[in-house]
Amino acid sequence: MIKTDVLIIGAGPTGLFCAHQLGLIGLKCEIVDNLDKAGGQCIELYPDKPIYDIPAVPECTGEELTNNLLKQIKPFDVKFHLNERVETVRKENNNWYVKTNNNNEFTVSSIIIAGGVGSFEPRKFPLKDIEKFENKSLFYSIKDKSIFKDKTISIFGGGDSALDWAIELSQSSKINLIHRRDGFSGAQASVDKVKELEKDGKLNLFTKYQINSIQGENNINSVSIKHDEGEIKEIKSDYVLGFFGLIMQLGPILDWGLNLNKKTIEVDTEKFETNQPGIFAIGDICNYPGKLKLILSGFHEGALAARGCFKYARPDEKLRFEFTTTSKAAQERLGVKK
Repeated sequence: MIKTDVLIIGAGPTGLFCAHQLGLIGLKCEIVDNLDKAGGQCIELYPDKPIYDIPAVPECTGEELTNNLLKQIKPFDVKFHLNERVETVRKENNNWYVKTNNNNEFTVSSIIIAGGVGSFEPRKFPLKDIEKFENKSLFYSIKDKSIFKDKTISIFGGGDSALDWAIELSQSSKINLIHRRDGFSGAQASVDKVKELEKDGKLNLFTKYQINSIQGENNINSVSIKHDEGEIKEIKSDYVLGFFGLIMQLGPILDWGLNLNKKTIEVDTEKFETNQPGIFAIGDICNYPGKLKLILSGFHEGALAARGCFKYARPDEKLRFEFTTTSKAAQERLGVKK
């Protein structure tokens, strides 16, 4: 049995910053995430995509943001349980009992759900036996763009991810962008850029086409695409990328007795506590009047949720508000040397 003050479910930016806020006020926490690395959607889907709205950081990638947040919590020695999913949550006396699918058991005074929009996985191509190509020459997210250099890539999708990666990879690869409709759902500036690249001969654009089949033994050699009117074309491809969005699953959270509203959890705006005392929700998964799904909003929510946990972990103590610039206790926890 693992005993700690708080268990954070979700290792995305919001969960990581919340761990920092818990450490500042002297609370211990551990983090569980169903992905194989910290960073959430930022690192899983957009590691190289620039982010422009982090306070005091004019521009950074999802990977840079994640690495800086991990560096920020290093003094607190936060333990991660990756590739794990919380299955059981129940109240035991004044604590919460939590069990994961790997049979790790926790007893904690509070739980903070920072799980984005729940467990998620990419929508996949509806083709039989396509799994043999996955993570070799077929991908639903990009972790290392260098493997695509000087290759021919067929990208399927019409949203921001498909457009952004088509633009990015066109600098060093031959790109086929295939979308099932004429119109795109991504940002207009990206749509305009893709059409400009097509005009300049740097990208091939196929609209009203869908995937028909994939050819190859161990790796992909070509893809067959089918037009709405029945025409079939075969395109040489070394790699295939599919960007069809994510399938959102709340999973076991549905059974925890929380107030749910369209796959989000209702919280107050004082502590971001749910209807279950001692369970908090922050980030994209929480809902309240005026909610903005921004990383900076999640940071604010995490700071208040951390302080809401204090009364459960230290019921006989009063939490004093202190600034890190002047608080000796906070500076000692951070390892600041004078």
